[in-house]
Amino acid sequence: MIQKKETLLSGCYELIPEIFRDARGSFIKTFHKDWFQSLGLPTDFGEEYTSRSHARVLRGLHFQLPPEAHGKLIYCSEGEVLDVAVDLRHGPTYGQYEMTKLTAERGNMAYIPVGCAHGFYTLSEKAVIVCKQTKCYAPEQDAGIRWDSAGIPWPDMHPILSEKDQKMPKLSDFESPF
Repeated sequence: MIQKKETLLSGCYELIPEIFRDARGSFIKTFHKDWFQSLGLPTDFGEEYTSRSHARVLRGLHFQLPPEAHGKLIYCSEGEVLDVAVDLRHGPTYGQYEMTKLTAERGNMAYIPVGCAHGFYTLSEKAVIVCKQTKCYAPEQDAGIRWDSAGIPWPDMHPILSEKDQKMPKLSDFESPF
């Protein structure tokens, strides 16, 4: 079974699975359709990908614009990351963020709904992130905001960034369609 933990952002959750451990290691079920349905979470995912990152890498803050906007289910299968969601939906939590430490050891996951930007910072020497998205990647709807424009207290103000992420617009310059 999976426990759903509420966060400050509506629809954004930390998911905590049961971990089975024995002398061989551990076993974690990260997705079960019936469990997700009972928690009111999506069960239809368009694609899944894996991201490998070195220490100090920051990826984000990414999202897709409507009509291809998507929700994400993220977990760390190796290492640990600081996972962040930024609310881009018009309303009382616009611009606010939620931070969750995801670790392979804990097996915890983050569900990030449509209308939130997503990013993460690698805390361990290396980390492997698995991400399921409710819609497939649509390059023409790909968007993002600058990692340092939402007031997030990242552990490193000089992270390793892609050229694309360095050129993202600031949150203050973004006009939200959500």
